[in-house]
Amino acid sequence: MQQSILTVEDDPAIRRGIVDALRFAGYNVFEAARGDMGREMALARSYDLLLLDLVLPGCSGLDILRAVRQARSAQPIIVLTARGEENDRVEGLRLGADDYVVKPFSVKELLARVEAVLRRSPERPLEVSLLQLPGAVCDFARSEVRFDDGERAELSQKEADLLRYLAANGGRAISRDEILLRVWEINPRGVSTRTIDMHVTRLREKLRDDPNEPRILMTVRGKGYMIAAETVSANGKQKS
Repeated sequence: MQQSILTVEDDPAIRRGIVDALRFAGYNVFEAARGDMGREMALARSYDLLLLDLVLPGCSGLDILRAVRQARSAQPIIVLTARGEENDRVEGLRLGADDYVVKPFSVKELLARVEAVLRRSPERPLEVSLLQLPGAVCDFARSEVRFDDGERAELSQKEADLLRYLAANGGRAISRDEILLRVWEINPRGVSTRTIDMHVTRLREKLRDDPNEPRILMTVRGKGYMIAAETVSANGKQKS
């Protein structure tokens, strides 16, 4: 699956160089030239990595960093800084940036940093086609669950998308805000998360997962939901 990168940089020459290099490397790229536009895109769009200049018109990169960290705590972010901006660089790391690149930088260095951050990111999605569950297999290509007793349960597209995302992050608690951003692809600000709870309730019913003592879709109090890593495995390989 092609990964997406949002680049927020006001210098047109630098931005064009970054965008061209990333696209040549196979990434899908969104771009913004102003901080206010970048902040809006960073909170509303679904993407795998944010490349963020710290000195921007309209809204500072540090303000964007704060807002993104509040809305989606695990979002991978690399800040772009100029030589002599050590204080901003340190502040960016303190606010939760995963890495930084100092201008001027080479394409080779930038791509290496991007690949390293995406590789270690907890939000990096995995390709999951089959999901082995206790007594059943979920086939995402067919959007259905096949039970060992021969019964089947059909999943709606959003139910399948939600289950796939939880499976791709097995064992990690996923906040409702992150689910809204990554699965529904909408800005969670001011949006009711009741729809997520309803989808989880229906998924538990279709997966035969006891809501009083769930073994598959776990509720993590104060955080959100997660799929129990010890009870499932991706692509049809049964956990021992």
